[in-house]
Amino acid sequence: MAKLSLTQFLTLDGVYQAPGGPDEDTTGGFQHGGWSVPYGDEDFGRFIDEVFGKVGAFLLGRRTYEIFAGYWPRQTDPDNPVASKLNSLPKYVASTTLESADWENTTVIGGDLVKEVTALKERTDGELQMHGSGKLARTLMAHDLIDTLHLVVFPVVLGTGMRLFPEGATPTAFTHVEARTTGSGAAIHTYELAGRPTYGSY
Repeated sequence: MAKLSLTQFLTLDGVYQAPGGPDEDTTGGFQHGGWSVPYGDEDFGRFIDEVFGKVGAFLLGRRTYEIFAGYWPRQTDPDNPVASKLNSLPKYVASTTLESADWENTTVIGGDLVKEVTALKERTDGELQMHGSGKLARTLMAHDLIDTLHLVVFPVVLGTGMRLFPEGATPTAFTHVEARTTGSGAAIHTYELAGRPTYGSY
């Protein structure tokens, strides 16, 4: 049975929307797209390569899938660890509206996502990875289906945008298992699901 991991880029105020470019996601009139790009240094690249070195299959939301499918199939360098894995390994895109997926090795899943993703974890060898896909991530976290969080926190505050942990998120505890900081100042934290929070008093 595979663990499901999420690698998510966040601002200091928790925004995940459109880290990679101005036109990536302008939902809600968002005008700050591309906020992670100035921090993409060698340390950041090494971390991404490490993550992709563990993958057995990918699970993506529709918007992330469409962004990836518009770029990565054209990257054909066999020594590129990201492109080679994305282009060759199974990809599952969660959508109730997508009718077809032309990117090789892609399957559309819909309907009862909790049931579908639970079954997908059970039949996947290696790590099942999510990248971005914030709306899907919020749904799956509400059902304790994401086992590992890789949160890359960039030193920028935007004040607007979609947040990974919105008001009303399911109370959840995690164990902090790894941390590092890139040369450009992005803080990378890895957490493992630990169940429900415990409470006390000082």
